[in-house]
This record gives sequence, C-alpha cells and structure tokens, in this order.
Amino acid sequence: MSLAFLGGADHPISETGAVARHHAKSERRPGAASNAGLSSTHVTPAAGSVRFEGVEKVYTSSAGRVEALKDISIDIPAGAIFGIIGRSGAGKSSLLRTINRLERPTAGRMLVDGQDIAAYGEDELVALRRRVGMIFQHFNLLSAKTVFGNVALPLLVAGVGAAEIEARVAEVLKLVGLEGKETTYPSRLSGGQKQRVGIARALVSRPEILLCDEATSALDPETTLSILSLLKDINRRLGLTIVLITHEMSVIREICDEVLVLEAGRIAETGPVWKVFGNPRHDATQALLAPLTRGLPEEIASRMTPNPVDDASLAIIEFAYTGEGGREPDLARLVALLGPEARIVQSQLDRIDGHLSGRLIVSAPASGDLPSRLSGQDLVNAARIIGYVPANA
Repeated sequence: MSLAFLGGADHPISETGAVARHHAKSERRPGAASNAGLSSTHVTPAAGSVRFEGVEKVYTSSAGRVEALKDISIDIPAGAIFGIIGRSGAGKSSLLRTINRLERPTAGRMLVDGQDIAAYGEDELVALRRRVGMIFQHFNLLSAKTVFGNVALPLLVAGVGAAEIEARVAEVLKLVGLEGKETTYPSRLSGGQKQRVGIARALVSRPEILLCDEATSALDPETTLSILSLLKDINRRLGLTIVLITHEMSVIREICDEVLVLEAGRIAETGPVWKVFGNPRHDATQALLAPLTRGLPEEIASRMTPNPVDDASLAIIEFAYTGEGGREPDLARLVALLGPEARIVQSQLDRIDGHLSGRLIVSAPASGDLPSRLSGQDLVNAARIIGYVPANA
C-alpha cells in the first residue's frame, strides 16, 4: 500500500558550525548575545537593529536620471540574518551601502540602532563604520600584507595598541579557522581561506552588524557552504546582525531568517524565508526560484498529454506544500485518496525553519471522479492534475 517511485569545507569552525539549520535558529534569539568580547559566553542584549523608512536613491549623470531605490521601508531586528536578493540592477548594492552610509539616500531615513545616520558628521561616520563590518565578493585583501597584517589593518588605523591588536587578531583568526596562517600571504591561500581572512578583518573591530556583498559568488559550491556555515556560527555565537545581498536563492535558503526580494529598486516581496519559498507571489521571486525547481523527468514529460488518451491513462498530479498549516505528506492518506496503484514520480520538498515546502508529483489512475476527490482533500495546500500519460507506454 505504500507509494513506490516511478522514473528516474575549507576548515571546520567548531562543532556548533555544523548544527542543523533549525537547531541553530532555535538557539539563536535576535539580540541574544553580545560581541563585546569575541570569545565571551556571557549573554547580554546586543545592538544592531536596522530600519529603512521610505528610502529612495536616485543617480543623476549625463546619461540621465536612474531611480535605483524607490520607497523602501523595512525593519531588520538585531541578531537576524537578513537576505536581500534580486536580479542584476535591482538595487541590492545601493540598499546595502546605505547601512554604513557609503551611499546617502536621496530621500527617506536610514536608522541604525534607532539613530538616523543621515546627519552624521565625519567622526560619527568613522564610529559607525567600525560598528558595521563588511565583507566583499572579491575579498579586497592587500597582497603585500600577510594574513595578520590584513586582519590587523582596521585596528592599526584606529590607533589600537600593539598588545591588544595581537590578542584580537589571534582571537578572530581562531574563530574563522585560520590559526597558523598569520604569516601567510594571500597568494598562498585558497578562495575560501581568503574570504575567511576578509571575515576576520570585518570582525576584528567587534562590529554590531556584518554586511556581506555577494560574499560567496566567487566561490565553488563546497566552499560556499563552508563560508555560510561559518557565518551562521558567528551569528549564533556573537549575536551579530548579518545583512547579505546575493543573486542566489540557494544562499538565502541556507542561511537567512527573512528575505527581501528587490525588483527594479522596489520591494517585490518580503517575509520569512520559508513563506517566500513556499508560496512565491511575485514574478521576480518565481524567476529567482526557477533554477531550484527541477522539471519533470523526461520519460514522463515527453509522453504527457493534456487529456487522457484511453481508460487506462494515468493522471500526473502535483501536490503543493507551502509551509502553511503544518501540512506534510501523509503517504497512507494519499494512498487512500488515490488508490493502491499510486506512484511517486518526483519529490521536490525542502524543510526550512521547520516548515515543509515544495511539491510532490504523483501518478494515479485517471478515474472520472479524481478531480472532485482532489478538490475535496485537506492533505496538502493545493493539488492539481498537470497532465496524463498512457499507462503502458
């Protein structure tokens, strides 16, 4: 009676870095841990909240006027991992760079820890940028300096004493898994190790907020996962707010609590990652998710017709799970609904923050009352017949 199948790290961070996503998030509370000392285990409230109020950005040049951002209003709570995604030219970088005021909004307010940073003078901006670390797609390391020299640079510029520099650099290098690499030059490092140096450099000033500008785009898939694991571990242990921009939905799925989808400088969609992935409403979101969605197996798709070809035809049914209502595949009830001849064609299900989303494709005999049985079910969030195939083809 059960359904059968038809058709076809660079360095470990710590044991906590490999904790399953939902376990890590259950342990993390926004603002739950302070990074007043990188190795401190004392839990105190953390700063790091970000708020956009009607933020707009217009670029004017001889080529004309470009609205890069339009009416962006959103809150990022302290301690969150917040993703900003969009296609090229959507305004991701412009939005990210308003947080440390590398870009000044043309209109609206940009608040960090409740303070409007638009009016900040030079001294206040210097202090702000020490509280807001940043890592980059291409690492931005100085080739003539060692790992130690690259990481120590922000502290040297800030006038920190030699003994404290030594201690703090050692601390962050241990945190990112680069002990023993202090005297190594960037040319001798892998891409993942270079990015770890960039992360250590961003953390050495003990920021409240970490901005990630396409931080994994230049890395291979395995290294990408190790860097994302590191960022999750840093967020959990230090309570840092992490704001990242990317064009890859797989990165958002792996690490983020909430996501903002930008399209042509405007908010297309925003919300918890599980909800946006489970039920994408905007065309831009659906397009970004398309690479994560597999098509039907070729041996099924090539034979499928819009209507039954004979009485023995099989219906190809899509069961959709959006994460809403706690619905999950109940194989016994699906068999009871569809009959013992039901078969699984394909499964594209993912669990994000404890919510199951995706689709389950099933074949079943195309009996006349099947559509009405499907419309009356409460097993899934949505069900539809997407086509028919001959049973014996």
